[in-house]
Amino acid sequence: MKIEKTLHSRIKKMDFNNIDFGNQYSDHMFCSEFKDGKWKNSIIKPFGNIMFSPISLVFHYGQAVFEGMKAYKDKNEEVFLFRPEENFKRINRSAVRLEMPTIPENIFMNGLKQLINIDRDWIPKNYGQSLYIRPFLIATNGVLSAKPSKNYMFMIISTPADTYYKHPLKIKIEEKYSRSASGGVGFTKAAGNYASSFYPTRLANEKGFDQILWTDSSTHTMIEESGTMNVFFYLKNRRLITPKFNENILSGITCKSILSLAEEKGLFVEKRNVSVSEIIEGLQTGKLKEAFGCGTAAVINYFQTISYKESVFDLPNLAEEKRISLYFKKRLLDIQHNRSEDPFGWRVQLKR
Repeated sequence: MKIEKTLHSRIKKMDFNNIDFGNQYSDHMFCSEFKDGKWKNSIIKPFGNIMFSPISLVFHYGQAVFEGMKAYKDKNEEVFLFRPEENFKRINRSAVRLEMPTIPENIFMNGLKQLINIDRDWIPKNYGQSLYIRPFLIATNGVLSAKPSKNYMFMIISTPADTYYKHPLKIKIEEKYSRSASGGVGFTKAAGNYASSFYPTRLANEKGFDQILWTDSSTHTMIEESGTMNVFFYLKNRRLITPKFNENILSGITCKSILSLAEEKGLFVEKRNVSVSEIIEGLQTGKLKEAFGCGTAAVINYFQTISYKESVFDLPNLAEEKRISLYFKKRLLDIQHNRSEDPFGWRVQLKR
């Protein structure tokens, strides 16, 4: 792999006490090209603009997939990744579904680890902060006909990250729009999945809601995800339920980690279909104690209210020490920041 280090680092301009997520990027990026049926020209170079032909198929037919992952520091400033093998597997599942080439493990892992090691000073030191890492794969050439590209670019960039949401969320159950459909690409991290969510999310924001609770495209009676997050519901009798992964729902790495933490804690865990009527009945009767979303960027955020058909339901106003969502958040962050044992083998230390 070729490495070209920047001569002018921007790290001194970075205020780690005032992180503006997604607006400040580390000094370097990783790139690897797929041409003539082979991966080649892997390089780490200074972060900067890239140039592609206007007929590149990423612009016309949406061949673009990505991942979200993070690097953390402990109190000794050692650096750790969290379950990177899961991101590697998932980006390749996404690539297969969009008829793109899969990324070899050595290119993904070596590029990732060397890039983060070079830019390790960009990883914030405070508990709860991290370096958000964005691997992505895009089509880079083609002709204006609806068929897959022959050439692709795999890249990795990163940005310092603080808390994504800083308040409890007001959620609207969606009754018209959908983020995915059966037989589609909802289980992938395809760029178009997110673009199609922007309009209905704006409509919800204009009515005072933070996010949408997505429902199935056929009947809008079954719950799928919340915004860009997987969703959990905590019921009486220590029952934790979440919609089971299927072709409509992203297989979230944070979600899978919470399921393991819940089993460790001895909760009754159910991965199954969850209906809107069940959740509304739980809100009306008090059976539903807590609801929260989870994802790499958001980590975990609990819901304050859930709205359905013009009715707004308040969730119980629990003390923080009694919230299962905050228990999971602390347990997860303690593992990620090397503050506790990692019985699951999720933490991957980066050697200098």
